[in-house]
Amino acid sequence: MKYYFLCLGLLFLLICCGGNKKIEEKEKNKDISIINEEAQSNEFKTGAENHAAYLPLLVGKKVGVVTNQTGILTVETENVVVRDGIKEYQRIFNNQHLVDFLLEKKIQVQKIYAPEHGFRGTADAGELIKDGKDIKTGLPIISLYGDNKKPKPEQLAGIDVMVFDLQDVGARFYTYISSLHYVMEACAENNIPLIVLDRPNPNGGIVDGPILEKEFTSFVGMHPIPVLHGMTIGEYAKMINGEKWLNEGIQCDLTILPNLNYNREMYYSLPVKPSPNLPNDQSINLYASLCFFEGTNVSVGRGTAKQFQIYGSPFLTKSNFSFTPKPNIGAKDPMHNGKLCYGEDLSTIQKVNRLELKWLMKAYESTSDKEVFFNSFFVKLAGTKKLQEQIEKGSSESEIRKSWEKGLIVFKEMRKKYLIYS
Repeated sequence: MKYYFLCLGLLFLLICCGGNKKIEEKEKNKDISIINEEAQSNEFKTGAENHAAYLPLLVGKKVGVVTNQTGILTVETENVVVRDGIKEYQRIFNNQHLVDFLLEKKIQVQKIYAPEHGFRGTADAGELIKDGKDIKTGLPIISLYGDNKKPKPEQLAGIDVMVFDLQDVGARFYTYISSLHYVMEACAENNIPLIVLDRPNPNGGIVDGPILEKEFTSFVGMHPIPVLHGMTIGEYAKMINGEKWLNEGIQCDLTILPNLNYNREMYYSLPVKPSPNLPNDQSINLYASLCFFEGTNVSVGRGTAKQFQIYGSPFLTKSNFSFTPKPNIGAKDPMHNGKLCYGEDLSTIQKVNRLELKWLMKAYESTSDKEVFFNSFFVKLAGTKKLQEQIEKGSSESEIRKSWEKGLIVFKEMRKKYLIYS
């Protein structure tokens, strides 16, 4: 009998050792998406809603969270109603902010790190955001914008693990991916693991536009990618790590929590505005194409209710459509404030499936002030001098697109290595 129990004990040790070995192998490769039993259902979930997979990684740890108003998840609760003495159970779905959810689950959240537009997402583009305290939770908020785009070692003191949850829109110059770069770099330098809660790219798998050239690197374009990269923010994090784009080629201890039951062809409507001037699906779809106007003297509707769905300027040819920008939330001093602008209303056009140049080219052709149409910011947005030169010399759209082809082929091949979804 003693021999029998000895054998059982040895078998148990072998199983445990084998299990530990598998855990060690998994720990060495955090750059692989974590999937759990929830993936077996057909229900779509964001990375934040895949909480059964990431909560165990946070228990007993001091946690920092990089997020803003987009960091929400749908939480299911059960409501009991008694009718005629019979209990009925109703499923109720409510949106809850990630920070509130983590605190409710007794996770030790220490600090919130907020990108451009702030934690609540109400600041103007480019507006200086100061450090502060969240009124609801009392947690300190560290601004990751202005002169402090990268968390300093003292701002990371006491953090065991960092969670990143921001909704990207798939465009190179949308600065949340630049914040991702700096957070990854700071975590790598300070030996802090980073967990990215993935969210869909509302522009799906569209890959288009000129590739950024190294000499035009800025906060609105940090990597050699096209304007539309066709990746989720989790996939993009894998690319930053894999291509060793962080300082001196260091790599972050990275874990991606994927969207469940998601593919790039799925229509995804954002539950909240990702920033003050992207109010709806139409603006998000047109953002990459119309953002080029931010490097010109043409308004994209800031100071109206149709931001990134209209464009116009006092210098464009008079047309049937006009608007007058006025200060509002997210645009305290909009371009052409109080001036009548003529242009075009794109708020009801069909969804675009590429980077459109026709509106930019049309505006340039019709402006009465070509000498000051472009400003220095345009080159940063384009990531190259060539696009402005092509438009100024009258190149056709097909000629301009042809000049992107080689770079896009190279990028798409590189991109394949980091894709999580079909």
